[in-house]
Amino acid sequence: MDDRRRPWPLRASKRRAGHAECVPGHDFAVIGGGILGLATARELLQRQPGLRIVVLEKEERIALHQTGHNSGVIHSGIYYKPGSAKARLSVSGARAMVEYCAARGVPHERVGKLIVAVRPSEVPSIAELERRAAANGVAGVVRVDGDAMRSIEPHVRGLAALHVGSVTVVDFAAVARALADDIARSGGEVRVRAGVRAIRERSDGVTLTTAAGPVECGHVIACAGLGSDDIARQVSAVGGMRIVPFRGDFYRLPPDRTHLVRGLIYPVPDPRFPFLGVHLTRRVDGEVWLGPNAVLAFGRGAYRRTDFELGDSIATLRYGGFWRMALRYWRTGATELVRDYSKRLFLAALRAYVPELQLEDLRPAPAGIRAQAVSADGTLVDDFWFEARPRVLLVRNAPSPAATASFALAREIVDRALAGSA
Repeated sequence: MDDRRRPWPLRASKRRAGHAECVPGHDFAVIGGGILGLATARELLQRQPGLRIVVLEKEERIALHQTGHNSGVIHSGIYYKPGSAKARLSVSGARAMVEYCAARGVPHERVGKLIVAVRPSEVPSIAELERRAAANGVAGVVRVDGDAMRSIEPHVRGLAALHVGSVTVVDFAAVARALADDIARSGGEVRVRAGVRAIRERSDGVTLTTAAGPVECGHVIACAGLGSDDIARQVSAVGGMRIVPFRGDFYRLPPDRTHLVRGLIYPVPDPRFPFLGVHLTRRVDGEVWLGPNAVLAFGRGAYRRTDFELGDSIATLRYGGFWRMALRYWRTGATELVRDYSKRLFLAALRAYVPELQLEDLRPAPAGIRAQAVSADGTLVDDFWFEARPRVLLVRNAPSPAATASFALAREIVDRALAGSA
């Protein structure tokens, strides 16, 4: 097949006698310097050593947003609907992540997780999670109660729990830095301060206008996270969805109170939402973080309650899908908002399963912003979503557990890129 007609050739188009095709400076440009974009670039270089790869990151350093603002949990895959991409890729991705960290010397620690039911109405959900764990191939899941629960987490109280012993914590930003080193050693390039402002797709290549100058390439893979819908609009991609940013605020325990939490302690999640509820996480550095909640952020970089970005806020408020979502879930949204401004209510949610916590235990910690895709009908998009054009592959939705799944997800992205399937 002629290279100009093949959507995703294994190599970029080459100039041939009698043809006025572009000779791109790079075979692939990957948009986004978070963990997924970096894992994708590394996967490309592993598949085809010698490919000319450039990663374009708009910020002054890599891993500045979702990759660097999270609780650092390598999720097991227990929560996700069997058969979904999230279930399949998080289970295999978690194994790959732990193997990579061990091989590259990235600090990580297996701490285990308790998912605790504190009300009789939550006990059936424990059984459902146990069923999902089996269906998804999550190993080491044990149902516990009473003394067995407290032998794992002495300060927890509840009616029943699932213990997921395989759950591990890591600093995903450290993983991203290791990936960037791998890319550089393999001949690739990572450019910061290179936000993409325009994309022009042609039959023989793609021209990207960036803050650091033009980039010519054969193909583009966009892993833009919070900016994924903006990138999609630059190539007139179809699909009725927008990214709505949700801020998650954390607290941390003071050092003399971290003994209250040995590993991870989670509530039973509400199946209507992709959020997991406020929980307690022992991080790889030994700190214990509490949270996050989930409230609308007034900007994609609005990490503080007082931050406000006019353009992002107007875009969200003009989007019909946002209002349909808000009307559908207004009670939950109002509860989250009130709790965000009331430390006492935040504490009450945590004390439901760790009753020894006190108000003075809640110390400020960094916040994160989740890139949540919302469809035009107000549905919270709950699985990974790709969209392919002739020379541009868009990752339209890759929220948590995308960091956990990043190695497996990168393999799937590269499979699609090289095979031409969507």
